[in-house]
Amino acid sequence: MEKIVVGAAIVEGGRLLAAQRAEPPELMGGWELPGGKVDPGENEHDALVRECDEELGVKITVGRRVGGDWPLSGGYVLRVWLAVLAAGVPEAREHLALRWLEPGDFYSVAWLPADLPIVKAVQDLLKEGLSSDLV
Repeated sequence: MEKIVVGAAIVEGGRLLAAQRAEPPELMGGWELPGGKVDPGENEHDALVRECDEELGVKITVGRRVGGDWPLSGGYVLRVWLAVLAAGVPEAREHLALRWLEPGDFYSVAWLPADLPIVKAVQDLLKEGLSSDLV
């Protein structure tokens, strides 16, 4: 059975939300898209909504998928969706910091290696003008 991690590329006004890892120690300080593991019996969209609520204190609307399965270490795969805020203001509940990145500043943070190709894919989608057609 696949071990699935879900991620949200939360976009608002062309900006992308980045989250700085607090743990584990080997990933601390690196930047990622918010998200987490899918619990047994939980579907991927529900997991993504739950993770964003737990980690950021926000409700999201899940949009289109970004790419396919992105490989992670430990036999995990990451599946990412574009998302928009439906309610709330993101707060760093489980991260060291959050940052809204302007389109020209997407690479101004030290993304974790697994997230780098995903950020590029999100950037390409936004350049295609899909920011108003996420959901």
